[in-house]
Amino acid sequence: MAWLWLAVIASGLYHGINPGMGWPLAVSSGLMEKSPRALFGALGILAIGHLAATLLMLLPFALLVAVAEWRRPIQAAAALIVIGFGLFRVLNPRHPRALAKIPPTQLGFWSFAVAIAHGAGLMLVPIYLGLCQASDLDRSHPAASTLASANLGIALLVALVHVAAMIVAGGSLAWAVYRYLGVRFVSKSWFNLDKVWAISLVLVGGIALAFNLVDPM
Repeated sequence: MAWLWLAVIASGLYHGINPGMGWPLAVSSGLMEKSPRALFGALGILAIGHLAATLLMLLPFALLVAVAEWRRPIQAAAALIVIGFGLFRVLNPRHPRALAKIPPTQLGFWSFAVAIAHGAGLMLVPIYLGLCQASDLDRSHPAASTLASANLGIALLVALVHVAAMIVAGGSLAWAVYRYLGVRFVSKSWFNLDKVWAISLVLVGGIALAFNLVDPM
């Protein structure tokens, strides 16, 4: 299970580094109010929005995988959804117009919408399903309610660990830019990870699907 938890952390760091997840907005908030407290407050709001988007993706699967006999089809379907969304993002990299209509004052909602639009929580679904399978290897078909409760707990832990890693990565960049480089660095040194992100979705889904097909269960 260790490599699966490392994948949860790595995806969080990856999402945090991506400026599309909002750390430049935290820099902007800190610079406008001339206060590091404003920067960290903005990071907190971004974290809440990202956490909500992640849980929105994970919790339905947490309930579905409690039905043990449908576990493999559910895992295969989740992998195909992730692959399909990744291919869609590769072929259609434009941001939804609705995102541009969200005012900066609604930072939490913006973070939630961006995470949904980029498939941030969706990327975690195959990893999460792998963790559920690994944790249930020694169980002998317990009651569905008990299994669902355990799966919900894992989903919440996955989301919290992921968002914590994201905020550490994004917050470190935001603080460095705020403290030493300034907003001009952001405007001149913007790096776009959207294409890499989309390809990552395809890879994560593909790996999950491959494991599902070769699993002897």
